[in-house]
Amino acid sequence: MKINSICCIGAGYVGGPTMAVIAQKCPHIKVTVVDLNESRIAAWNDTDLENLPVYEPGLDKVVGEARGRNLFFSTDVDKAIDEAQMIFISVNTPTKNYGAGKGMAADLKYIELCARQIARVSKQDKIVVEKSTLPVRTAEAIKNILDNTGNGVQFQILSNPEFLAEGTAVQDLHNPDRVLIGGDSTETGKDAIQSLVEIYSNWVSKEKILTTNVWSSELSKLTANAFLAQRVSSINAISELCEKTGADVSEVSKAIGMDARIGSKFLKASVGFGGSCFQKDILNLVYIAKSYGLNEVADYWEQVVIMNDHQKNRFSKKIVKTLYNTVSGKKITLLGWAFKKDTNDTRESAAISVASNLLAEQADVFVYDPKVSEKQIVSDLVSLDADELQKLKVISNPYEACKDSHAIAILTEWDEFNTYDWRRIYDSMLKPAFIFDGRNILNKEEIKKIGFRYIAVGS
Repeated sequence: MKINSICCIGAGYVGGPTMAVIAQKCPHIKVTVVDLNESRIAAWNDTDLENLPVYEPGLDKVVGEARGRNLFFSTDVDKAIDEAQMIFISVNTPTKNYGAGKGMAADLKYIELCARQIARVSKQDKIVVEKSTLPVRTAEAIKNILDNTGNGVQFQILSNPEFLAEGTAVQDLHNPDRVLIGGDSTETGKDAIQSLVEIYSNWVSKEKILTTNVWSSELSKLTANAFLAQRVSSINAISELCEKTGADVSEVSKAIGMDARIGSKFLKASVGFGGSCFQKDILNLVYIAKSYGLNEVADYWEQVVIMNDHQKNRFSKKIVKTLYNTVSGKKITLLGWAFKKDTNDTRESAAISVASNLLAEQADVFVYDPKVSEKQIVSDLVSLDADELQKLKVISNPYEACKDSHAIAILTEWDEFNTYDWRRIYDSMLKPAFIFDGRNILNKEEIKKIGFRYIAVGS
């Protein structure tokens, strides 16, 4: 099938950037991104490209090039579904917080709602593409819903998981390591796969486009994230050992990373990993393993998450212990709230755990992040009581945020933190002035020379 009209349900961190790049690279294809969130769609349509709801370097230029030409953002979901030959599902799949599988399994209610809406609206054959990260064999459930609740039209289900790293999403989309497409081995299944291959072939070389069966594609996404998260937790476990033995985790990381069999990526010790994927996907993998009775497999992968939670809590406890076992009434400044630099995504950010722990210890927590709004930061701490939230302040100027602080904790590796006048910051703080570098980004010797008590991860 020659595709000339695409619809994407979900205008979030995956759907928005992915569709923007497809529209940029395929000007002959109409791409409509739909979402029921009116304010989000309004932000995507804002004439000021700095107000896009997703911050990614370079995304504003991509959207500016394609929007209004062949890229459209709308809340009219039914119309977009009806017009499209290919429909991407890119809605949220959070971890269940209720019922069977609570805390581990993926909550697929939004996926099912999408499938039922597609079935209800469609009057001609469609190709439905899973873009959200889903448990293995979800395509089977989607297919059953489409075939049994629709209007007798034929649906082909493809799995096309995203492998984007937030902060470099546009670069990853422009030049991906690989594009993975899973589908049926039937003739119609192969035709559907080829339709999606042809879209990506407009800018991705054929040797980078991998085709598999649906189940392999679905499981590959979970496995890739589990492997990457495992590396982070592994080096973080070693960081604690380094602190006890006098070794330096940065030196250990460099030494083992030079081994070609290991490589250097995802071996940077930190306060812990965050983001929408790692923890959610690992817990999903744990749940799937347990559902098949593979308890040893489940226990193995669950330990990656346990280690990550331990690292975040350990960082908070170190702040309290270093500040003479009490932070009550003390001003602690957190630099960074996003889970990583160059994104405004805060899901599962280490900053949330650290702030929650410090507020529970009655610290006065001041937060600065260059891209995350005060509304989002407060929303991330919604589980705290009113008394704790009263001790939280979000400040728009980093120097003001640090003034009169007992300690600073760096929780996101924003490049701008290395450009600050740290002498000025030191002079404005209470003494002794502490820096807890949760990302190991500052020059230790220079910071110490100024007079700071500098505490890094793993040294």
